[in-house]
Amino acid sequence: MLSTGALRAHLLAARLAGPVATPRETSLRSYRLFAARDPRVLLGLDPDRSWGERDLLGLMAEKCGVSDDPGHVSGPDVIDPERTLAALDAFAERLSGAAERRAPVLFGTGHPHRLLGFYAGLADAMSAAGCLVLTSAQGRCVDITTRFGVRTYNLDYVRGVALVREPGVRVPGSATGAHSHSPLPVRAVLEEAVEVGGVLPELVVGDHGWVCGAGQLGIEAIGLADTDDPALFVGEAEGRVSVAVPLDDAVRSDYYRPLTRYVLDRACLSQ
Repeated sequence: MLSTGALRAHLLAARLAGPVATPRETSLRSYRLFAARDPRVLLGLDPDRSWGERDLLGLMAEKCGVSDDPGHVSGPDVIDPERTLAALDAFAERLSGAAERRAPVLFGTGHPHRLLGFYAGLADAMSAAGCLVLTSAQGRCVDITTRFGVRTYNLDYVRGVALVREPGVRVPGSATGAHSHSPLPVRAVLEEAVEVGGVLPELVVGDHGWVCGAGQLGIEAIGLADTDDPALFVGEAEGRVSVAVPLDDAVRSDYYRPLTRYVLDRACLSQ
C-alpha cells in the first residue's frame, strides 16, 4: 500500500503538485476567458452565477492552492499537495461507492497521451468489481470546433477509456488520441445510449469536457484538473462536479501510476 507520505513526496518530485509546469500567465488567461464565458474554457459547463476574474482567482486559491494575489502574473503556478491528497481521497470514496453498488461507469479523457493509463487502471478495477464499464458510440463521428476550424473526430475506446482521434491518424485501439477540451464527445456517448435504449452511466470519470459535460447534464462526475481548468472547480463549487482533483495533467504518463495505486488502495479496489 502506498502511504500518504510517499505519495506526497512523489507529487512534489514529479511536479504533479508544488511548483508545476503550467505558467501563471496561462492560468490567468483561462480565468479571464471563463469570466467572459468563452466556451473554450467552459468545457460544457453553464455556470449558475457570474464568475469574475477575482472570484475565480479566489476559488482556485481555495481549491488548488494557487496564489490569490492578482499582482502575481508570471512564473510557474503552484498546487498545494495537501489539497491534491484530500481530493484524491474524495475521488477514491466516490469510486468505492460506485463499486459497492455495481454502478455503470464511463471513463473518458481529453489527455490520452498522458492520462490514459491512469484511467485504464481504474477501469480495469471497476470492471473486476462487477461494474459495467461503458463503451457506447464507438466509432461515432463528432464535429468539434478547434482553432483550425471545425474538425471531425471519431470516438474510440482503449482499455475501457473513451477518447477521440482524427480519422486515419491511428488505427482503432491504439493508445494515442487527440487532445480535446470539448463536451461534445460525452454528449454523443449519452445520446447514443438513449437512442438505442442502452445503459446510462451513474458515474463519469475523466477530465475536461467529459466531466463538465456530464455534470452539466446531471450525471455524477469526478475528475482531474490543472490550474488552467477552472471549469471543473466551478462545477464542484456549484454542485455539478462531485470531485475535482488539482494536479498537473500533462506530465509523463508513468508519473500517474502511483496515483492509480493510491486511489485503488483507498477505494479498497486493489487486485
